[in-house]
Amino acid sequence: MGNQSSYIDSDLSKNEQALRGIFTGCSDVVYRPLIFKHDNKALLIYVDGLLDTKHLDEVVLKPLLYQGLPCGTETTTALGEWLQTQSVPIGETKIVYTLEEVVSHVLKGEVAILVAGQISSLVASIKGWSKRSLEEPNSEQVIRGPREGFIETVRVNTSLIRRKIRSPKLKMEALTIGDLSNTDVVISYIEGIAPEGVLSEVRQRLNRIQIDGVLESGYIEEFIEDATFSPFPTVQYTERPEVVAANLLEGKVAILVDGTPFVLIVPMTFWGALNASEDYYERFMIATVLRWIRLTFGFTALALPSLYVALISFQQEMVPTTFLISIAKSQEATPFPAVVEAFLMEIMFEGLREAGVRLPKAVGSAVSIVGALVLGQAAVQAGIISAPMVIVVATTGIASFTIPRFNLGIGIRMLRFPLLALAGTLGFFGITVGLLLVLLHMASLRSFGIPYFSPLAPFTRGSIRDVLIRSPWWSMKTRPQTARHNATSRIPSGQKPGPQKGGA
Repeated sequence: MGNQSSYIDSDLSKNEQALRGIFTGCSDVVYRPLIFKHDNKALLIYVDGLLDTKHLDEVVLKPLLYQGLPCGTETTTALGEWLQTQSVPIGETKIVYTLEEVVSHVLKGEVAILVAGQISSLVASIKGWSKRSLEEPNSEQVIRGPREGFIETVRVNTSLIRRKIRSPKLKMEALTIGDLSNTDVVISYIEGIAPEGVLSEVRQRLNRIQIDGVLESGYIEEFIEDATFSPFPTVQYTERPEVVAANLLEGKVAILVDGTPFVLIVPMTFWGALNASEDYYERFMIATVLRWIRLTFGFTALALPSLYVALISFQQEMVPTTFLISIAKSQEATPFPAVVEAFLMEIMFEGLREAGVRLPKAVGSAVSIVGALVLGQAAVQAGIISAPMVIVVATTGIASFTIPRFNLGIGIRMLRFPLLALAGTLGFFGITVGLLLVLLHMASLRSFGIPYFSPLAPFTRGSIRDVLIRSPWWSMKTRPQTARHNATSRIPSGQKPGPQKGGA
């Protein structure tokens, strides 16, 4: 058909021939000719498996075949109005005038009805493909909080967000990305809270994407992220509707992609990536302690092997004598220096973790645990690895699991190896240089114009209540820096609870 639009012809046979030419080799496309009373002819076109055929039979075929077209419904527009007023109505109908529009709607799971003598077609939404039921995401489990997660259908996901924020200010902008996949993408934000600068940047980055197909939100993430070659992510993703709703209320923008349960959230900050969902469901004192635990173990996951190697190899005078003698005895029979031991154990641990993810769930966790125990014990008994190194690597592995966001955790795991190399060659000086480079790199990162270390660097007084500590809800009166130029106030003053005075 070329680049020019092919308009629908009044001759039904010509339209059918043109559509059959477009769908050549598509055995799942169904053509159903219909003859109504008074010799009115029509053609139904749909993709088998993408719509609810039972609904199609009851709402469209049965009334048309047995009752025919009522008086005054000879035109396609009148037919659409009639179908919308049936006892079991079709919620979404549209009149289109080109074959390209017919093809686009049919491939989205809608049915097209072409009537003889009409230069337009009625497309009706009777989508009914199989979809996964709502269940708790395995990647973001919580002790306290909602148990529902996103699925692979974008309209179900938008409805889950709409259930959390029941306001007309919640906007859902739809667009299509992918020349062949024609994937539905939705930009979600709250009008008046999300900054216009961030919104315009999101629209610009999405509109400039040119690709043949989008199968997962990771495709979109790599096109819109700020720092492509950074180990630290600048785009957050989640499977939990309440996490998306909470970020929207803070002035952020969500990007939903059809075909995946992972929703992208921008802009992203380092401190936001360290926060877990249940930080806001538990009492503020407990949430604050948990944040400090995650922060401490996050640093442990990055630097513990390097610190151990630097102490043993270069700065032995900093280790207590009794402990140093114990370590020296354990390393006496090992043929490798500490840095080589650390590299061997870290690589083996990462391999076991990857194997546990790829294996079936029934045996994956068992293989990871048993493999780590058996290999570690056998390596120590064989004199290949020292026992303290096994303890250090195991502690590091456990610490990496405390990071709530997988994309941030894997970035820290990647940086562990160059930091280990610096510790093995330059000692504490190498660790200091490595950590300073990491810190400078993180301080230079931005996510859609927002500094990565915001609101600590640059310092924003109003947003500091939800970073290193989690203040009580009644004290977090203003929104974070993301939305500070719009609706900054979210909680009025005077809501601090206290004991009732003057009896019952």
